[in-house]
Order: sequence, then structure tokens, then C-alpha cells
Amino acid sequence: MKKADKTPIIESLERLFASNDTYYLVDYKRMTVAQAVELRKLMRKNGYAYKVIKNRLALRALGDRCPEALRPYFQKPTAVAFAAKEPIALARILRDFSNQGKVLAVKGGQVEGRPMPGGRFDEVSRLPSREELLGRLAGMMAHPLRRLLGTLRAPLGDFGALLGELKKTKDV
Repeated sequence: MKKADKTPIIESLERLFASNDTYYLVDYKRMTVAQAVELRKLMRKNGYAYKVIKNRLALRALGDRCPEALRPYFQKPTAVAFAAKEPIALARILRDFSNQGKVLAVKGGQVEGRPMPGGRFDEVSRLPSREELLGRLAGMMAHPLRRLLGTLRAPLGDFGALLGELKKTKDV
């Protein structure tokens, strides 16, 4: 490949790496063309990018921004799955797709700016999403307020029941 052909590819990869804080390095060696097309459609539908890359060009595009821990993963066939938002959802998509046919293996990656070895991928893919965590936090914050409200309503409810009983005894 001539240098003139490499320059636009490197620039494109630089933009992708700069605009996406999270990316996973994927070994796609056992994937068929039909499976690759299916994965690309799935990624595009969910707002993610998936690119098969040349390792040397990717390392040039990353330059000094490439964490030293990730350099060994840029060997053998490599594809990169990029996530500008929701890195956990992308990890789940990759995990589910891999579980369907055992065709993908995540080598490693970077999650929200931090290097991640491939062995930690299962942990990341099992984490709850941001929305789930916010929902849990809201529930935990609302629970004491609900209990306080119940405590404040209890005397009024008892008083209402007492008035009801008193009315029944006067009617009889």
C-alpha cells in the first residue's frame, strides 16, 4: 500500500479514535462475511461504528494516545468497535453476538479513557447501564421519603378510622 493511500485511512482513524472515548479491539478471525455484515448492521442500528483495521495504521493514528497496555493487542486480525456513548451497551451487543456463534473474541480496549485488558470484558459487559444505575439511585433516594410520608399519614388514617367508628356507634 502506497503512502498516499494510507494517509486518508490514518486521518479517518484519527478522527474516530479522537471522537470516541470507548473502543473495543476485536479478533474476528472465525467470522464469515454474512456474520460480519449482520454485525455491522446491528452496530449501525444502535449508533456504533465497527471497522476492520490494519494494525500498523491504527497504531499510527493513535500515536502517543495509545496506552502501552493496549499495544500488544494490535496483532493478528483486528477490528475496532467504537462507542461515543453507552460503552456498556456496546459491550453487551458484542458479548451477545459472540455468544450466538462463538466467532468474536474481545482482545482488550479502552473504556471511557481507561485501558481494559480482554479478561475484564465479561465484567464490563455485565455491568448495569447508566440508566439502570440512575433508576436505582432515584429509588434509593425516594424510599426514605415514602417511609416518611407513610409515617405522617398514619395518624391521619387512624383518626379517620376512629371518626368512622364513632359515626357508626352514634347511628346505632
